[in-house]
Amino acid sequence: MIKKITTPLMLVGDVGGTKTILGLCRKAKRNVRIFAARTFESKAYGRLEDIIAEYLSWHRPALAAACFGVAGPVIRGSVITTNLAWRVSEKSIARNTKIDKVALVNDLVANAYGIAMMKNTDLITLNTGSKSDGNAALLSAGTGLGEAVLFWNGERHIPTPSEGGHVDFGPKNGLERELLTYLSHRFEHVSYERLLSGAGLVNIYNFLRDSNIFGAEPLSLAKRMEKEDPAAVITELARLKQNRLCKTTLDVFVSIYGSAAGNLALQVMATSGMFLGGGIAPKIIWKLRDGSFMKAFTDKGRLRHIVSRIPVKVIMNDRAALYGAAVVAMQMVQKGQRR
Repeated sequence: MIKKITTPLMLVGDVGGTKTILGLCRKAKRNVRIFAARTFESKAYGRLEDIIAEYLSWHRPALAAACFGVAGPVIRGSVITTNLAWRVSEKSIARNTKIDKVALVNDLVANAYGIAMMKNTDLITLNTGSKSDGNAALLSAGTGLGEAVLFWNGERHIPTPSEGGHVDFGPKNGLERELLTYLSHRFEHVSYERLLSGAGLVNIYNFLRDSNIFGAEPLSLAKRMEKEDPAAVITELARLKQNRLCKTTLDVFVSIYGSAAGNLALQVMATSGMFLGGGIAPKIIWKLRDGSFMKAFTDKGRLRHIVSRIPVKVIMNDRAALYGAAVVAMQMVQKGQRR
């Protein structure tokens, strides 16, 4: 009788401030296969271990390893999530799940590992550029703003975490200087995340509304902003060109996004490519493709010729971080040791 050989099964997760996705994975011939994925509302749970316990109550497999991409800085195997009141640690998860090999990585690092797993159809090109060997970078706007650097070691890219989304916002024109002043009265520290996130889009809207540049806010719009997701309302009305205030809000958002991406590209010399991840970019892909993002991205004075040659792509697959967590989990299994 021929003995059936099965590859190790692993638990993987993408843990964000809005939602958490868990799934099972195993190595496939040329890639990884993820299945039984489920999405949870993060804020409905007191800790990640509760989500994992609920998930494993439905699926009771023997697991060789687990890896979770978590939105926050991972230090010595633990993280206090930036936009959730959670403390997550490898030791706690291992103790609660009885899984021997557990790893936490920054969610942007997981996204960066996942880029190699993406198909051409998972990416939309904003700038073809002229790709060359060298570093790459990832900038993701969603519930928060995350960055990761993919350092080139001469053979492959090594994803490295960054908390660059929390650096000081640097305005580049008069309107943005007024925006910074406005937000300085609301926040002790005005970082790029205060602008390049779901909440950041609303911050920009509130500034333009309170500045009274376009007159009074229509009552119908004010009511929608109270009852619905305000970022979604702004994006919808901007796309339909039904409200100047919303359209200008998205114009400012995309201009700041492009400028921040260009800054990161220069800081790490991302000659191999700049990637945009997160939940916002796919939702406003129509706006990112109208040229305003790339105009801000390349507006770098004497170094315009460098950033103009950098390929820029949007990750459209919302499972990129899950695939990246799977890559790290597989590496742990293959090494046969803890990270």
